Amino acid sequence: MDLAESLDALVKKRLKSWGQRPPGLKPRRGKEAWLRGRPSDDPVTTNPFLKLPGSNRLRTLPDGLWLNFGGTPAEPFVDILAIEACSTLQNLLDKRSRFAPSTHSLLAVCPVEWLLAPITPEDPTPRWQATRVFAREPVHAVAIPVREMRVLYGLKSHHYDGFARQQLAHAHEFFAPMEALTAENSERNPALRALLERASISAHFFNAY
Repeated sequence: MDLAESLDALVKKRLKSWGQRPPGLKPRRGKEAWLRGRPSDDPVTTNPFLKLPGSNRLRTLPDGLWLNFGGTPAEPFVDILAIEACSTLQNLLDKRSRFAPSTHSLLAVCPVEWLLAPITPEDPTPRWQATRVFAREPVHAVAIPVREMRVLYGLKSHHYDGFARQQLAHAHEFFAPMEALTAENSERNPALRALLERASISAHFFNAY
């Protein structure tokens, strides 16, 4: 296993401890139904991925992917938080291009096996029921429009320092040193939780309470 592979494996191991709802995110008004799509606790089950409408080849498989289901059975949507660990600057540029603002719709594809599987080994509730947007048990994969996205990029320290000094982030982008993602108990890191709190959709709205 080379350095990039070992780093990727460590990031995914840490992200599994983040639970079904990303740490630090403020709750939005109305119902929420967060589920972690990637990384998976079950290596056999096919996990959700992102794609453009009409494409059956080019898929985006983030290192971490959380989906917040909303809407109705007639008009469902998801808000997503994606985590991408970038070991090189070229890797960062490639991944940023996949989430660049576009006039194209982005779809979150949820395989039927993933929807039918339990939320966790400890919670036998099927995921499709937890989403609260399905009127009945699905029988095939479902592609749901992405309403809003936030992306957190993890960068090696020397890449992160240079990027923070010289570059600007888009409104949907957030950046953190890789060490913040790979540290043990990263989900409890106050600085990381504060960053993810700013990534919440609720952070754009006035709250007098």
